[in-house]
Amino acid sequence: MEFILPEKVEKVPVEDKKLYDFIIIGAGPAGMTAAVYAARKKLDILVISKDVGGQPLLTSGIENYMGYQYVTGPELMRKFEEQVKQFPVALLIDEKASNLTTDDKGFIVSTTTDKKFKSRSVIIASGKRPRPLNVPGEKELVGRGVSYCATCDAPLFGEMDVAVIGGGNSALTAVIDLLKYAGRIYLIEVMPTLTADLTLIERAKKSDKVEFYPGHLVKEIRGTDRVENIVISSKDGGEDKTLSVSGVLVEIGLIPNSEFAKGLVKLNHLQEIAVDCECKTSVEGIFAAGDVTNVPEKQIIVAAGEGAKAALSTYNYLLQKKNEGIS
Repeated sequence: MEFILPEKVEKVPVEDKKLYDFIIIGAGPAGMTAAVYAARKKLDILVISKDVGGQPLLTSGIENYMGYQYVTGPELMRKFEEQVKQFPVALLIDEKASNLTTDDKGFIVSTTTDKKFKSRSVIIASGKRPRPLNVPGEKELVGRGVSYCATCDAPLFGEMDVAVIGGGNSALTAVIDLLKYAGRIYLIEVMPTLTADLTLIERAKKSDKVEFYPGHLVKEIRGTDRVENIVISSKDGGEDKTLSVSGVLVEIGLIPNSEFAKGLVKLNHLQEIAVDCECKTSVEGIFAAGDVTNVPEKQIIVAAGEGAKAALSTYNYLLQKKNEGIS
């Protein structure tokens, strides 16, 4: 039996007077998967997001997403977007949620441009953003050598010496991205051992370009118009070291984009939204999925699966509410 995709639908208008079945906040793997599952249930939904793709847009190579032996993050997210656009889904892009409140009919999502949208339920799939070092010189030199995206900026550091800060998968992937561009690469990690996948560590260690500094932290980033050097210190004591670099790529983790829901739904100590196995939050009618939640293993495939669960849970919630109204 041949399966035929539906034709691409016309762009669905965004309406601020409408009461949507539910609003999805975020258009990364979780949000886009939730949108497809919701659209297949014939629900009236609105997706609000600052971009289409989320964190995978900053990922150069993905080798563990089923169906693809290798695909870049932007390529995979384009596939997600193409599938979403096969359905009548209202998309409000280049907007960020600034506040989430309740009213007598459900919920109100406010955006940073003072727009307001109402819905019977909400799925929060807003993901995370890069965590800064918070050291002297960092803010002043962002865009002038300080970067949070090796995928985006690696080509800018041709033949330059650079520092990568972090020891997880993101940091080691940044090192590998930089191998074909940079001169010397210093990997600075505050922990005594690296936490990245062994395959990534082995690939980095095979290169004579990379110098490892485990158990060190960055004290300062220096430079006038651009990054000129960084000061690092060992956690075991000893004298500070100054490394001459033209770039600093910060890969020390992510911060949940959950501020707009703070005070409404329960957050854990990491400011992640607490959810149960059905993606339910502490507030009835609000669901959450993906990296913004406390679900372990922050992976694209996990986020997509959680997005599907959240949409199905939301559908069941709306169906239950409808039945209660009838009875």
